[in-house]
Amino acid sequence: MVRGKTEMRLIENATSRQVTFSKRRNGLLKKAFELSVLCDAEVALIIFSPTGKLYEFASSSMQSTIERYEKHMTEIRAHDPPEEHNMQKLKQETASLMKKIEHLEASKRRLLGEGLGGCSIEELQQLEEKLERSVVTIRARKMQVYKQQIQHLKEKGQALSAENAMLCKKFGETERGGSSEAERQVAASAEISEVSDVETELFIGLPETRNKRVRHPEII
Repeated sequence: MVRGKTEMRLIENATSRQVTFSKRRNGLLKKAFELSVLCDAEVALIIFSPTGKLYEFASSSMQSTIERYEKHMTEIRAHDPPEEHNMQKLKQETASLMKKIEHLEASKRRLLGEGLGGCSIEELQQLEEKLERSVVTIRARKMQVYKQQIQHLKEKGQALSAENAMLCKKFGETERGGSSEAERQVAASAEISEVSDVETELFIGLPETRNKRVRHPEII
């Protein structure tokens, strides 16, 4: 039969609680003995019953085991601070940080113009001076950003001007080249016109006769 899982809580019935204590005490003492024999471990076990009765087991000597334990704990405390001291230190640091956070949040609200009801004249004057210094710093930074932007725009404008000049120069060379080609075409057309002005009348005969005919056209 499978035993159900035992709920870990105080047994309310006194008789059942005493029976359970006796059984588990004997089992714990038996396990301590087995551990010391099987593993060659130094084991010391101390049990006080609800009524204050002492039950103990020691694989060697209870006193020597306790002294060894105390010596070991002393060495640990010498190297590491006590846990309670650490916790106390952490609590103090946490409280200090919380106070700083509250102070910063209050200062932030005051800079935003909130929570000024409890401020004195001196505190208000100090707050005003802080805001004035902040405004001066912000304006100086703004002017610096403006100057940087203006310088960037000037550099960009210079680059665009250089590019525009290069394009204009290139376009001018192309235009002059086109004009020269047009002049060459006009000259060629003039030569063709001159050739077309030469006499093209058909004449059969010797060249001398043609010349005479030209000088005396009435003979024909």
